Amino acid sequence: MAKEPKLEHSDLAGEFTDDGVTVLVDIFRPAGTNGDWKMEVVTQHEDLIEWEAPFATDREAFDEFLATVAQEGIRTFLEEEDPSVH
Repeated sequence: MAKEPKLEHSDLAGEFTDDGVTVLVDIFRPAGTNGDWKMEVVTQHEDLIEWEAPFATDREAFDEFLATVAQEGIRTFLEEEDPSVH
């Protein structure tokens, strides 16, 4: 059985609440590397939304999340139509 790679999680990762909706923002990369950061959002209903493109920094990833919330609202992550990819 292959071992799961260890991950380094950004200090910017965590729960985010807006408009009565809480999501978990996870920003991570392989531990011990200077690789690109990946971002996922997990909803209250355990839906997983992944960004396809990696981010050079964890701040860039979090800023993208904040921009999405500002432009589309946090409820965009709860929409019925396949929200799994951004």
